[in-house]
Amino acid sequence: MSEIEKPIAVTASEVPARTKPSVYPEPFASRMAGREKRLLGDLFGLTNFGVNLTRLAPNAVSALRHAHTKQDEFIYILQGHPTMHTDEGRTRLAPGMCAGFMAGTDNSHCLINETTEEVVYLEVGDRTPGDEGIYPDDDLKALLVEGKWKFVHKDGTPYT
Repeated sequence: MSEIEKPIAVTASEVPARTKPSVYPEPFASRMAGREKRLLGDLFGLTNFGVNLTRLAPNAVSALRHAHTKQDEFIYILQGHPTMHTDEGRTRLAPGMCAGFMAGTDNSHCLINETTEEVVYLEVGDRTPGDEGIYPDDDLKALLVEGKWKFVHKDGTPYT
């Protein structure tokens, strides 16, 4: 999409969902079933940070529980009551609540929809070069290389 084709404003819920359900390799990608992301920041060509409108069906998760070395993250709940799972434990969230995760704190986090209702939230994260994602519950490490996530085992061997 060229600069001229970028929209001025859109209705976020009408932006097409990302076609690929996850950037994780298998066996992790299939664990993201029931998650739908609309890449709002990408639509406008934003390069310093990303903004996603994300929906979680009942029993879906936002991501594998993770922390970033250089990326700050922020979430704002629009609809539903997800459970935020962090190193401190589990916290039930409600519409209007928000949470932030500072880079480099090693506080691994994710959202889980443990209800029968859909959850909708905004997620915002920066795109700091050299960021790494740490996944304490899984044999996975993410490396941000030239703006793309590359996934390896914790010992550094690549997923194939």
